[in-house]
Amino acid sequence: MQGSAYGASLAGGAFDAESFLKQPQTILRCLSWLFSIVVFATVTGEGYINDVAHGASHCMFNDNDSACSFAVAIGILAFLGCVVFLILDAYFPQISNAKDRKYIVIGDLIFTGAWTLLWFICFCVLSNQWAKTGVSIRGDAARAVITFSFFSILTWGLLFYFAYGRYRQGLSDFNQEYNDPAHDSSSAYPPTSYPSSGPAGYQQSPFSNTQEQPGEYQPPSY
Repeated sequence: MQGSAYGASLAGGAFDAESFLKQPQTILRCLSWLFSIVVFATVTGEGYINDVAHGASHCMFNDNDSACSFAVAIGILAFLGCVVFLILDAYFPQISNAKDRKYIVIGDLIFTGAWTLLWFICFCVLSNQWAKTGVSIRGDAARAVITFSFFSILTWGLLFYFAYGRYRQGLSDFNQEYNDPAHDSSSAYPPTSYPSSGPAGYQQSPFSNTQEQPGEYQPPSY
């Protein structure tokens, strides 16, 4: 039952770096990794404006520090997630346990779906706050953050699509591998049918009438 579920039949093969780098998922993860660096590095380095009069710094997105903090948090966690799943993708063909492979696929599906939604929220928040911002010294930095947030929605959405396809493929392989022997007509050992034990199938013992009752003597016939 675990022979081919989630690609377990391919487990144990040698790692092919060229094929791994050419996979669409690998390319998308690298792009997502790069976009996340641009977002959180730009916000961290240029996203805050120093207020000399008050001796403090404010977020360039309408002085909303929560918007900058949200973008940095999403970017850093996306960066770490890309690194983790790139490593898991590299070792995935060598994992022989179908259950472990299933957990990796489900984890990838949940994480990519969540970050697709979070990047969409981040893009909407930053765009809304930037539209409300008056004069900004670092307008190019703000537009770069918004642009790469939008690109991240696309790359993470495609990653979710591939993760969902791999999950469906795993379920399909699992269902094809497991067949109930009671309903499998191609089985080498078909189920044995037994006669019913009801009244219709009852047969009387041939010795029931000739059995002597205890304590009774019957003389022999000559």
